[in-house]
Amino acid sequence: MTTLSPHNYIRPENYNHRRPVVTLMKSQEISKLVPYSGLILTVSLVVFFLVRYYFFENFLLPRFYGDIYTKLDDNRKRGFINHHVAAAAKIVMLITGAYPFFSVLAGSAPRLSQSFAGSKIVTLGDVLLVLNQVFIAMYVFELMFRAKLSPVAVAHHMGSVIIAAVAVAYSYNWKHHPDATLEFILCYLWGIFDVIAEFWPHVAIILLRMRPKDHEYLRKVFFSAMIVTFSGTVVETIVVLYFWGWAWDRWSLVFKILTPILHCIFTAAQLWGARNFYLMWTDQKKKLRSKDITAELGQPLESTEPQLVRLDVEQEKQRTS
Repeated sequence: MTTLSPHNYIRPENYNHRRPVVTLMKSQEISKLVPYSGLILTVSLVVFFLVRYYFFENFLLPRFYGDIYTKLDDNRKRGFINHHVAAAAKIVMLITGAYPFFSVLAGSAPRLSQSFAGSKIVTLGDVLLVLNQVFIAMYVFELMFRAKLSPVAVAHHMGSVIIAAVAVAYSYNWKHHPDATLEFILCYLWGIFDVIAEFWPHVAIILLRMRPKDHEYLRKVFFSAMIVTFSGTVVETIVVLYFWGWAWDRWSLVFKILTPILHCIFTAAQLWGARNFYLMWTDQKKKLRSKDITAELGQPLESTEPQLVRLDVEQEKQRTS
């Protein structure tokens, strides 16, 4: 059980022992690197470019996928590259950020200035700040690189970038903002669910490009992507609002009003993604039925499929690009 040291936590008069300890954490400096966050973001964007151009685009993907990759049109090729870059970035962020984030969340690390993995230089806050900038760079890279994005994806990415940047800027004057550290942690809660819930959809689209004719396999892939996206949204809503509600007495009026509004926007974007995977799942089921009818009638697939399967072209591009 975490001891509520007055040096690390506040103890309100109406303290409830069931209250998450992290909601009592005192406002503090996130990292001494906060003034250099712009430089960290710039370096992160450069790394994204180098990894995308030299590793994925011109080395790994052509060699690993062959014609599957080279025969894609420019729009889908950009999307295919981005799904690999984003999936790799999310794996790195999850592995690197798990220890510092959950240490803070569980209360075992009440100070962000504590050392990271025994380092005499790097702190937990340093790692969380750098990953915050990598998260921003990931979405900025996608907004700049993708040839086509749906309006919902654009709104989600822009909102994520702005919220993550505001969390860092707000923490710069933490002495004047008693909820600055809590807001930074809340943004991390949003971010970690976003990273986890969006990882499998990246894999799903990659598998679509690899096995476009395997409708039984893709039906299972898209169904699982739909379930992961939807259930992730539900769990995220419960956890975020639980944290936000217990810390109610700590929030300024701005965050009491803004947090539920922003969460509704993010939830809508994630449910839209779940809806798209639902449509892709039903599309694969229709194609399977079409294939069965073709086998029974002994007619070529092309003669029966158009009458049974007809998705709007623009919707399909938005879902799979």
